[in-house]
Parts: sequence; C-alpha cells; structure tokens
Amino acid sequence: LLYTAPFSKSLGGEGCSLLPHGHFWIASQRVVALGRVGPAAVEVKEGLINAIAVGDYRSFVLRRPLVDYGDAVIMPGLIDVHAHLDEPGRAEWEGFSTGTRAAAAGGITTLVDMPLNSFPSTVSEETLKLKVDAARDKLYVDVGFWGGLVPENALNPSKLESLLNAGVLGLKSFMCPSGINDFPMTNSSHIEEGLVTLAKYKRPLLIHAERIPDVSSDEELDGELDPRSYATYLKSRTPAWEESAVRDLKRAMKDTEVGGRSEGAHLHIVHLSDSKTTLDLLKDAKHSGAKVTIETCPHYLAFSAEEVPDGDTRFKCSPPIRDAANKENLWEALLDGHIDMLSSDHSPSTPDLKLMEEGNFMKAWGGISSLQFVLPVTWSHGKKYGITLNQLASWWSEKPAELAGQKNK
Repeated sequence: LLYTAPFSKSLGGEGCSLLPHGHFWIASQRVVALGRVGPAAVEVKEGLINAIAVGDYRSFVLRRPLVDYGDAVIMPGLIDVHAHLDEPGRAEWEGFSTGTRAAAAGGITTLVDMPLNSFPSTVSEETLKLKVDAARDKLYVDVGFWGGLVPENALNPSKLESLLNAGVLGLKSFMCPSGINDFPMTNSSHIEEGLVTLAKYKRPLLIHAERIPDVSSDEELDGELDPRSYATYLKSRTPAWEESAVRDLKRAMKDTEVGGRSEGAHLHIVHLSDSKTTLDLLKDAKHSGAKVTIETCPHYLAFSAEEVPDGDTRFKCSPPIRDAANKENLWEALLDGHIDMLSSDHSPSTPDLKLMEEGNFMKAWGGISSLQFVLPVTWSHGKKYGITLNQLASWWSEKPAELAGQKNK
C-alpha cells in the first residue's frame, strides 16, 4: 500500500504544490517523458497524470487551463526507496511531518520508509499499524513502508504473510548488527527462507549487505588509533565487510533465478559502497540470471575519504564513504547500468548522538541526513560525467518505482 499525502490540508488548501486539485495542463519545452526530453504538455486531473501530449500540443489543451513553464524542466517526482523517518518512537530524530516536508522541498514526491530506527520496528502486522497511525495527517508526499525480516519472523511464513498482506511493499534485513535492539541481524538461512515467502508476492528483499569477515584483513585495527581520524573508522569497516556479505548471499541469489526455489522474489542490495570486488560479484550474479538490483547513494558519489576532516562525524555512515578512486568507479558503474538506482539512505538523529564536540567516529551515530539535497547533489556532481535528465529520471523515478511495485501507479 502507498499512503497518499493529504495535500489540501498540508499545503493550506492550495492543493499539490502551488496548483489546485482540478483539471488542467502543464507544459514546457523540456518535459522528461516517454524516453525523451522535449516540448510536451502533461494533463493533470484531480492530482493525477491523465495524459501526455508531445510535440505540438496546442490542439490538445484548448478546453482546459494551461500553465506554461517555458524552458523549465518538468520531470517525474523522485521516489526515494530508502529513508528512515523514525516515527513512532523517535520523532525527535525526524518524524513524518519534517521528513516529508524536506522530501517535498528536494523534489521527492514518494518515500518508502525503512522498518527500523522507529520504535517499535516494523516487523509485524501490529507494528505496521502503529506506524500507519503515527503517519496519519502528517504527510506532505506519498509514503509507503518496508517491513523487517528478522530472526523472529524469517522462519515463520504465516508471520511474514501477515505483514505482507497488511501492505508492506517488501522486506528489509541486516547481515550485521543494525544498532537497533529490536531489529536483530539475519543470517543466510533466514534470508533464503524469507525469499521463498516473498516469491509468492513477487516483492523484494532489501539487504544491508555488510558482514563481519570470517578472516581478519591486513587493515585490522591494531594498537592505539585516533578515534577522531576518519582513517580509523575506515579500517574498522573495510570493503571486506561488503564482499563477505555478498559471498554469503550466493545461494540466495541463485534461488531467484528462473526455476529457483524463490523465483519471483528478488534481492536488492542497498547503499553499495565498494565498487570493486563486491560490485564484481553482484555483476556476475546478474549475468548468471539472478534477480538482483543495486542502489548507491549521493554521498558515495559526492564525497571521498580523503576529503573527510578529522572529527567531522557528520560524514559517518555504514558502509563508509571510501576513497576517490572508489567514487569514480561507482560513477562508472552507475553510468554503465551495473548500479540500477539511487536512494538517499536518509538516516538522521539528534545532534548529540553525532558527538560533534568529541568527534569520535567510533562511537558517533552512523547516518547522513540528506533528503532535501539528493536531487541537486546528483545533478551538480553528475554534470562532470555528462549525465542526462533521462538518466536522472531512470535512477530516481523509474527504477525505484519498479522496485517498490509502483511502476503503473
């Protein structure tokens, strides 16, 4: 289910954006639609797109009001499939009202809220109802919900089916400690069994693909290291964490192939950071026929480890922002289509949890607050690589809509 924003209340009775909910056309010389950018008009009826007229559209719009935006871009609203809005239970971290206002300000018209960082976590039909009730009359954009795959429901198909029937768009699990007590990590067996249930519903399983490696790397923390140094945090969470998780998912990915025991479901790797071995493993799985999609985030495309000042814990996230070469490889993979889409991984907290005065990367809350900025960050940094408006619409609208089951909405 997708819960639509009560615009008439939220925006002072003026309807969506600055336009009333009536029947009218909007037009521009640069409309992103139908795989092209060019002159077009979009018919809007009661808040929904009713038709698109491309090229010489004047004959189509004679009997309805027309708002002409000249050369300004008209494109699909962004769909952010990875946001933590933290309500109920931790509204001081964010909340539906402030989070969806920030989304609207940044061009995001649909959010899918993650099942953790709120309290209780969304792992059952009952906890989903609590979240829906908390969101009532607070939405400035459309909002859907992911449910949680955790050990207590992973091996119980009836519990998962109850959650899925209640309206979650798919499930999310962690392969490492999440930092939230009521959202414990899952192992490969939990994931494989959860996928069997998801296959019946043709919905995705989103995976936080980090796993503590079985064998320590050469970069293992050794001796006394400065917790204010970003390099210390990087050494504590190397690319081997992502690689280890994806290797552990090998059988689960195989199960999503045609004829596999979970055919119909698919695995979605959230916030990919390692653009080397981990990405290569995922590319191989895709090539073999596994149903796998991948997202990365603007902060991995805009920042590099070399730029992070000591003690500036605003940059702490998991998996970490890696070096400049890794960033370039992520851009290449995105442009080549190996990475399917973008999301914010908006993960705010109260300022005190970031320990800004102490600057301790090892103890500070990990998460970047970015809802309002993902569109300008993607576009401004992407100009260096020659990205197009069509690519922007694919990464931020088309592919996320497919993941969340909203392709034809």
